[in-house]
Amino acid sequence: MTVTQILLFLLAIFPGLLISYLIYRMDKYEKEPWWQLAICFALGAALVWVAYHVERWLGQSAYMMTVDMPSIVFLFLDAFIVVGFTEEFLKFVAVRGYIFREEAFNEPMDGIVYTVLVAMGFATAENIQYVMDGGWETGLVRMFTAVPAHGMLAVIMGYFIGIAKFDVYDRPRMYFRGIALAVLGHGAYDFFILQQYYPALGMLALVLLVVGYRLSYKLIRLHQEESPFK
Repeated sequence: MTVTQILLFLLAIFPGLLISYLIYRMDKYEKEPWWQLAICFALGAALVWVAYHVERWLGQSAYMMTVDMPSIVFLFLDAFIVVGFTEEFLKFVAVRGYIFREEAFNEPMDGIVYTVLVAMGFATAENIQYVMDGGWETGLVRMFTAVPAHGMLAVIMGYFIGIAKFDVYDRPRMYFRGIALAVLGHGAYDFFILQQYYPALGMLALVLLVVGYRLSYKLIRLHQEESPFK
């Protein structure tokens, strides 16, 4: 690798690692084992390969279904179903299938922490591909948009996963809320960014990020205040 490639690689991994560290610090009262965090991060990174193949197949299917329709219909399906649902559901499966069952998951805040680590593994692996191909501008833009957006959506989904862990009777509804809100947020962000029909709609993606950041902070504070280890 050249020096430029090494620097681009460091730029690509920096935001995901920084957000992982910040969410670890926000787990104020009972820190998670570092090795469990590392496993969740690695699981998230591995999901990029799965997501690529699933999205490729769904994208081809959505295109065939909408070939005679306005292109905005395909864009809508691509944003909300092909990408949004696929990626957020895979993150949910990773959290629910592994760490949810582990002894280390012992308070609602852990739902946020572990979901964010899975999301940051995914976002980091994805970001490496984009930045190595797109260069400095892509890396700098995604540092403040796409990668934090993955974290924001993970906080929202993880908040409800944290509740579901300790509320068996309401568990299906909490799962649904977490996945649905993450998919809607992901789909809306991608749709606003990718659509070319109304340039002003692109600004709504930034509005969505700001609203999402504020909501994420509030949800983190709620689980902090409810910690049994406080």
